[in-house]
Amino acid sequence: MEITLKLFASLSDYLPATARRTNTLALDVADGCSVASVIDSLALPPRLVHLVLVNGEFIPPQLRAERCLAPGDALAIWPSIAGG
Repeated sequence: MEITLKLFASLSDYLPATARRTNTLALDVADGCSVASVIDSLALPPRLVHLVLVNGEFIPPQLRAERCLAPGDALAIWPSIAGG
C-alpha cells in the first residue's frame, strides 16, 4: 500500500535527494504495517524521532507499535526542536 511520508528539519537528510525539496515521499509499505515499523525500516535514529503525526493526529511513543497505517495515510515526523 502507499502512504505519504513527510520528514522535517534534520530528518529530511534521510529522504532521497529528489524528495528533500518538498520533504515528502510516496512510500510503499506492507498492508497493515505500524508507525513503528515504518520508522524502523527508514533507520531513523530513535533519539531524533520526536513528534509523530498520522493524518494530523499525534501518535505518542507508547502507541506507535500499535497504530496501523492505511492506504493514503500521511505520516509526518519531526525531530526535537530547540531554539532561543
